[in-house]
Amino acid sequence: MRIVGGSLGGRVLRAPHGAATRPTSEKVREAIFQILGDITDAHVLDLFAGAGGLGLEALSRGAAHVTFVDSAKPALAAIRANLRDLDLAARATLHAADAVSFVGRAQPVPPWDLVLVDPPYASDLAVRAVSALPGRALAAAAAVVIEHDRRHAPPSALGSLLRTDERRYGDTLLSFYKVTPMAPEAA
Repeated sequence: MRIVGGSLGGRVLRAPHGAATRPTSEKVREAIFQILGDITDAHVLDLFAGAGGLGLEALSRGAAHVTFVDSAKPALAAIRANLRDLDLAARATLHAADAVSFVGRAQPVPPWDLVLVDPPYASDLAVRAVSALPGRALAAAAAVVIEHDRRHAPPSALGSLLRTDERRYGDTLLSFYKVTPMAPEAA
């Protein structure tokens, strides 16, 4: 596994041993960031971070800061090692936590511009985690990307988020969401 683009393109990443973590393929990571476009200075949340490939890719492409969240010890060790090896620890925060619980109490300052969600496919964890995100945790133009398979597709709307795009790469699907503007209150 390696970083695909940005200032660290081509650098090799460590992955946790065993089958418990399914790293996002290079092809899918490249597609995500090509679709998103410029993320310079973005504040990013990488939920179910695994080896941290998505968040590390964001840092390589100019994100200001990434918050990594995972509960598995081997994944956390891989992220720590990757941050150290790539000299990125100053631009990252690592939380050993359940993603759904973490986002429910999150109060990031500044709010996140991009949320990357890559849970185990055979679960409802993506929907639960995104639904638990407090509105104040997302920037006004925030994007949310959920990686899933076709059997576990999230709904077209999740609270104030509306799916704007969906792409398929083999058995992997990507759902892209944007914050919908809130209707002005009646006077």
